[in-house]
Amino acid sequence: MQKTWLKSYPKDVAHEVNINQFQSVPELFDESVNKYRDRDAFVNMGTAISFEDLNYLSADFASFFQNVAGLKKGDRVAIQMPNLLQYPIVLYGALRAGLIVVNTNPLYTAREMKHQFNDAGVKAIVILANSAHLLEQILAETKIETVVVTGVGDMLGFPKSLLVNGVVKYVKKMVPDYNLPNAYTFHHALDLGGEKSFRPERCKPTDVAFLQYTGGTTGVSKGAMLTHRNIIANMLQVREWMKPLLKAGEETAILALPLYHIFSLTVNGLFMLYYGGTNLMITNPRDIPGFIKTLRKNHFTVFPGLNTLFNGLMNNADFDKVNWKTLKLSVAGGMALQKVVAEKWKTRTQTLIIEGYGLTETAPVAAANPVDGSDRVGSIGLPLPSTEMMLATDDGKPSAPGESGEIWIRGPQVMKGYWERPDETAAAVNEEGWFKSGDIGITEEGGFFRIVDRKKDMILVSGFNVYPNEIEDVVAGHPKVLEVAAIGVADKNSTEVVKIFVVPRDPSLTVEEILTFCKANLTGYKLPKHVEFRKELPKTPVGKILRRELRDAEKAK
Repeated sequence: MQKTWLKSYPKDVAHEVNINQFQSVPELFDESVNKYRDRDAFVNMGTAISFEDLNYLSADFASFFQNVAGLKKGDRVAIQMPNLLQYPIVLYGALRAGLIVVNTNPLYTAREMKHQFNDAGVKAIVILANSAHLLEQILAETKIETVVVTGVGDMLGFPKSLLVNGVVKYVKKMVPDYNLPNAYTFHHALDLGGEKSFRPERCKPTDVAFLQYTGGTTGVSKGAMLTHRNIIANMLQVREWMKPLLKAGEETAILALPLYHIFSLTVNGLFMLYYGGTNLMITNPRDIPGFIKTLRKNHFTVFPGLNTLFNGLMNNADFDKVNWKTLKLSVAGGMALQKVVAEKWKTRTQTLIIEGYGLTETAPVAAANPVDGSDRVGSIGLPLPSTEMMLATDDGKPSAPGESGEIWIRGPQVMKGYWERPDETAAAVNEEGWFKSGDIGITEEGGFFRIVDRKKDMILVSGFNVYPNEIEDVVAGHPKVLEVAAIGVADKNSTEVVKIFVVPRDPSLTVEEILTFCKANLTGYKLPKHVEFRKELPKTPVGKILRRELRDAEKAK
């Protein structure tokens, strides 16, 4: 296959990365600690832990896993909490002990927890107290033998930790009663681990580091096996891409997307750690006023986020009181970046949002726009170093020039496969190593890729393919619209027609205004036939709009 970068690859970015630079994540961790020992690694609620702190604390947790929990190399440990200082301590402790990390959404129901823990064969879990009552319900039906419960404020130091935990439990009443008599507290686990030394496990590049669950919004949730090589390769690819703009040991990144999400895990948890950066952790990014308050108190240079997060922040009255002058780079992923959001962000922060693209199965970044200051809203950019991308037809052949097709990806970041699902692995990754993304794309001048939509989200209107992203991008441009989602609904005359769900910014917005606006911007068969106003749209915990839930609700009517 002809590589896209032969045409348009940035001059100051290498075409390939040395994926053998590190054999494992712990090896990378050790180098970063030695380089940046005194720098702050993570900051949360005004409390910081340095690289040196992270080194010792994660070593104690590694020792706990080995010497107290009795875990062996390759055993699975679940981490179920939002962005707290405890997260990286447990994360790197598990990896240094040779364990496989199962990142778990703290908003999961008991049913979802049971499925994931049993599917992965989890033997130990570190869980936020807020969710402990759900674990109690299903613990006996799992193979979990060791439970560590932590409170929101556990790493904030005395007396702040007591105050925060007290407010969360007794004032906000966010910790339902639970009974886990054999559970360890977070600090007890650290103390027990500190009494003995951990034994560093030698991990091979092909060893699995993470079971990263995906597919929960489209089908049965399954674990993507991401190896040490997958994760390290993607971190090195991101580093090479960002190198022209960022300086090692000098950056501070906003960590608003949860660390259990692959985007944040790689970009914040790995890349920023390797680059000697500081992560400013946001525990509850949905608390926009609190988020803005934190931004006003701190300087930062890198801002990874989602379209909905950027949009939500800009709709807060205090957004312009934040000092945006130190911001070098904003990065969007996880969902399509809408043009109106990108333009407003650029106007108000004087910074472009660089859109990237990837999936859990690609660890996650496969493509990104160059950080050269060019405005390419709507493009997902070029393949990262050591990465190939192509468009394929339904029968697996390269799409004809100018035609759309499914995006296929090949590179060292592509997963090993789905955990204990060989049939699904074979369907997703062919014998030549191409991962079939399920996303429909086109190529543009210079070899840049553009997402048209997910295969399954395509709307068929009288034989014409209509892509929800295009409809949403247009409707979002209306000044009275805050958020929008588009789906196809059954129609006896046209197979399907477009229905949009709109969250108004201005309560005076009418259906007639929306339709008039659409008629001026969309051809006839793309026009919404149904408009429904809502107070909010269903979203994943990281803010991605769930079209599936909207479709299911329509089918149930």
